[in-house]
Amino acid sequence: QVQLVESGGGLVQAGGSLRLSCVVSGTRFSIDAMGWYRQAPGKQRELVARITSGGNTDYADSVKGRFTISRDNAKNTVYLQMNSLKPDDTAVYYCNAGLLHWGTHHYRDYWGQGTQVTVAS
Repeated sequence: QVQLVESGGGLVQAGGSLRLSCVVSGTRFSIDAMGWYRQAPGKQRELVARITSGGNTDYADSVKGRFTISRDNAKNTVYLQMNSLKPDDTAVYYCNAGLLHWGTHHYRDYWGQGTQVTVAS
């Protein structure tokens, strides 16, 4: 059974930093793209950053220059380094991974449970 487990959220002052991690557990799959999304109260879930299996990255305009996404394929882990945090970054952050299951050759998107990031002004 596939699970995505996030960690690293918390409360930080504006201008501070946090590093989120997400580990994908399970067996018999290959991971394609991985990403981080966020959802603030009363708003839709939005893409924060995405990284392909080859290491190509894409960022929301609002986080460019402040956030960095990376992945460790050997550990099935994706990271989000968040610097110069602003109160507007406050949201629940969700990890996402696209997995190709061996045997069935089915591709499916998986989501973590989310981790709260709160930036105090």
